[in-house]
Parts: sequence; structure tokens; C-alpha cells
Amino acid sequence: MKLKLKHGAVWLYLWLGLIASSSAASPPDNSQILHLLNRISFGPRSGDIEKVRSLGTENYIQQQLSPQTIPEPQNLSDRLNSLETLQKTPAQLFAEYGRPRQQNGQKPTPEALTEARKKSRLILQQAVTARLLRSAESPRQLQEVMVDFWYNHFNVYSNQGLDRLWVGAYEQAAIRPYALGRFRELLGATSRHPAMLYYLDNWQNTDPKSSGAKGRFQGLNENYARELMELHTLGVNGGYTQQDVIALARIFTGWGFPPRPEQREGYSFYFDAKRHDFSDKVFLGQTIKGSGENEGQQALDILAKSPATAKNVSYKLAQYFVADSPPDALVDRLSQRFIETDGDIRAVLQTLFRSPEFWDKKNYSAKLKTPYQYVISAVRSTNKQVENFQPLYSNLQQLGMAPYGCPTPDGYKNTQDAWLNPDAIARRLSFVTALASNRLSLNSPPADQNQSGWMLPQIVTPSNSSLPMGHKQSNQLIDPSQLANTLGDNFSANTKSAIASSPANLRAALILGSPEFMHR
Repeated sequence: MKLKLKHGAVWLYLWLGLIASSSAASPPDNSQILHLLNRISFGPRSGDIEKVRSLGTENYIQQQLSPQTIPEPQNLSDRLNSLETLQKTPAQLFAEYGRPRQQNGQKPTPEALTEARKKSRLILQQAVTARLLRSAESPRQLQEVMVDFWYNHFNVYSNQGLDRLWVGAYEQAAIRPYALGRFRELLGATSRHPAMLYYLDNWQNTDPKSSGAKGRFQGLNENYARELMELHTLGVNGGYTQQDVIALARIFTGWGFPPRPEQREGYSFYFDAKRHDFSDKVFLGQTIKGSGENEGQQALDILAKSPATAKNVSYKLAQYFVADSPPDALVDRLSQRFIETDGDIRAVLQTLFRSPEFWDKKNYSAKLKTPYQYVISAVRSTNKQVENFQPLYSNLQQLGMAPYGCPTPDGYKNTQDAWLNPDAIARRLSFVTALASNRLSLNSPPADQNQSGWMLPQIVTPSNSSLPMGHKQSNQLIDPSQLANTLGDNFSANTKSAIASSPANLRAALILGSPEFMHR
């Protein structure tokens, strides 16, 4: 079923209400619970509102802040464990899926290179599958939200050279374990991972006067040093100068891969003393003695403890969880908590979730969902059992937010001005219309290829496993009444009237395309 032109007036009616005002007249009693679910998860599933009401909002928050206490369904664990590339190191991935080596002194043929590149697509397929699967299915929702947040903060692009092999391993090893831990550990893990070293060129960063300055290692490369301060820590107005960028680049000379990694330890972190600048440096007003690899650790310590880093990270967290332009008072309190706890992310989030600003009703539904949040929340709210993730990935590509697909180091934006435009809204409406009418083939084997030229693997529920509780069978249409109940029936009078006056087979799509569902 396609959305007929005569029903376009209904969409227009709903979205004129968004342009005039995005808020409903008076929030229902469960609006507080819905607000919490929309912010610290990827949106409610059937029964979630009742679950939070039973636990209490504070208990639910504490549970989500300690994800290790939340058991994961066996079905989910089995499906994740079937994705074998997620368990491999960057060195193993390069050895098994990288460029073919010379054989008997002969370079690999063009056919061999094409076949190897085709084979390597499995890595990104499985990384995307794992990300979408966890976001949609895992009960550890805050952890998944924070993985999304931190991956954007420390972004690495999957379509840049060797990083096509490593983005999944990067998320697994450098982001996921530290998403609710200490910022310094997260910063250190990303700084040493081959995916980041390659993406921001530090693997080539060399003291031009060193004995290792030859071939592709001929000089200083400032890319990582600059982005480390501008994006990852201090922020663009963090008080550093070009001289600090140069000093930091000198500090990180030699941080990269082993010489001839395909023949030695493989692609893993390696400090090459032959390419390092061993002179003393002055960085952010502090002298760092020339000592080798430890200089980088000292620099990371300085950056992690800087009040500018506390403010930059706190602003981004407040912007993600509260409002596009977060209150200064909230950012200041979060910054102070960051400093007091030595960058304890869990403690900072606890302060945020207890703040009056987080619970201020003017911030309810004040954030437009990003395309990723929108697609995942739609799947969650409809209780769709997804075995074929290719259609979701294709739609995220069309919406401009494919996982691991942001080419710039600043990652995807999470503010309304980046995503609210007529074309983007039209694409969202097309997606939810197809989702509501079961035209996405989420339970069917994937097609041979999607628009990017590769297919995502089908994940099949084991024959001896039942579908997770609450999932609908693939041939069932979405019940609009049940969908509205899952979402707390939190709709304006205009939206309710438009839904009620529409044909029954369009009502679920209208709910998912409403201004209220577009926001969180």
C-alpha cells in the first residue's frame, strides 16, 4: 500500500501544527515517564511505561546506569555471538579481510583485489547489524544511547581506507566498554586504537628530524592533535593556540602501527621511537619532558583534567539529553561534577537526570529525533521482530545518518536545525508508511544487494528459540490502538482528530508520522 495523494492533506494538517507549535495542550499523567523513556532509551516498547511506573523513575534510572545488572535475553546474546567479526582484533581483521599479499613475488591480480574487497564488506555488515540489533532489542538502553553518543563524539568514518575493516572493532574495544565509565579511560582507548590512528592520520605523524623520517613518514601531521583538542576534549573555544596544536602533534609522533605490520605484530598500537621527537615540549603552559610514549599519556591526563574539557563534554551531554540550547546553569553543575569525580561519566549523568532542567516540562518533546533515533524508536514502538536489517540500513542511508557513515570527525549532529527540512520529513513519512504497512521485509531474507552495493546478512532466530516476549509475527498489521497505548497516547487534539478521521489502514502510519512521535 502506498500513501495516496489524497491523504497528503492529513500529513500537512499534522505538520502545520508542528510549525505553529510542537507542544500538546496538556500533557497526560504519564508524560513524565514518557519523557524519561524518550531521553534515556531509544523510545518505549509495549509495556515500558507500565514497567517504569512500577519501578519508579529513580529506580529505573539507577538500573539503567548500571547495565551489568540488567540481564540480556539469551536470544539477543545468541544473535550477537553469531557475528564472528565482532570478536576479532584489528590485526586479525586485516589478516583475514585485508589486501591480499604478494605470492612468489607477484602482486595480487585485479580480480583478487576485487574479491578481497567484496569479502571485507562482511565486517561493516556485521557491525551495522550489531548496532541496530542492540539499539532495538537490548534492555540496556542507556548503554546503547551512550554508545551512540560517544561514537559520534569520537567519530571514525567507515569508508576511509583501512577503517572499513575496523569501525566495528573500534566500537567494541574503544567505545562500548567505557560508555559509562571514566572519561580518561575512554579518551585513552580511542587515542590508541588503530581505527582512530588511521582516520586522523597520526600513524604517519613523524619528527622530520628523526631517523625514521622517510617514505610516507616524512613530517609532522597535526590532524589528530587538532581534533583531539577541538572535538574530543577542550572544545573550539577551549583556550588552546596553534602552538599547542604543534606541541601536541610533536608529543604524539611515533604513535601508530608496527613497521611492516603485515609481517610482525599486525595492526595494533605501536610506539615507534625512531619517529618520535624526544625534545621537551610546552603544552597548555605545562612542560612535558621528552620521554617517549609516556609524553602522550601525560598530555591526555592534562586534557582530561582541564575545566574546558569538563565544560565541553557537559555541554554536549546536556544538549543531547535536555535541549538544543542547554541552560548555562545546568552545564556549569555538570562541569563541576565532572571535575569533582575525575570525569566519572555515570556520576555526571546521575546529576543530569536528577536536575530540575531535565524534568522541566518545557523540555518535554523539545528535541527533534535524529534519523537514527527516529528509525529505532519506530521499530521499538511497533514491536517489530527484525531479522533482515538491510531495509533499516537503506532507509538510514536515505535519511543521511547511516551508522559509521559520517565522513567528518565531528560526527552527526543531534539538533533540530540539522534535520528539520521538507525533504527529510518527506523521507521519514515514506519510511513509516512502509513500516506500518509491512512493506520493509524486515522478516524476509535480504535482497542480493542494497543501494550501497552490499547486503546485510540475515540473522535468523534459532529454531529452538521463541521470539522475544511482546514481538508480533511478521504478517500482522500494526494495531493503531495498541501503538497509541505504547506511546502513552501523548498526542494533541489535532493529531487525535486527524488519526480518528483517517482510514484504519493509515492510522498507525499517521501516529508514527505525527509531530509528537518525531520529537523526544
